[in-house]
Amino acid sequence: MEGLQHYTPLLMIFGLGIVFAGLFLLLAYAFGPKNPTASKLDVYECGVPSMGSARERFSVKFFLVAMLFLLFDVEVVFLFPWAVLLKTFKEAGMGAAVFWPMFVFLAMLGLGLLYEWRRGGLDWD
Repeated sequence: MEGLQHYTPLLMIFGLGIVFAGLFLLLAYAFGPKNPTASKLDVYECGVPSMGSARERFSVKFFLVAMLFLLFDVEVVFLFPWAVLLKTFKEAGMGAAVFWPMFVFLAMLGLGLLYEWRRGGLDWD
């Protein structure tokens, strides 16, 4: 039981989140407008009325570019803290042990980008 007291603040935050979310949903339901019309119930997103079916197929290139974006977004997530702490690691004498693994990681990502570029994954023909 003693180990669980470290989780008390976390449980309190989750509890407060659930209480506030429920409270605001209840207030919106109780005091929100209740006069739906056909135009208000129509689908409307990003300022543009919908055209066509929601089951429309996208090009595979869209998904390839989206996956490339995620790949390089993850790269930045790893690269930024590494770049901030590199000087500290160098001062501690661990510069090479930290630099070369990141160099290999960036080289692999660079080769992946080169491969995708050569295959035409970035062309929007």
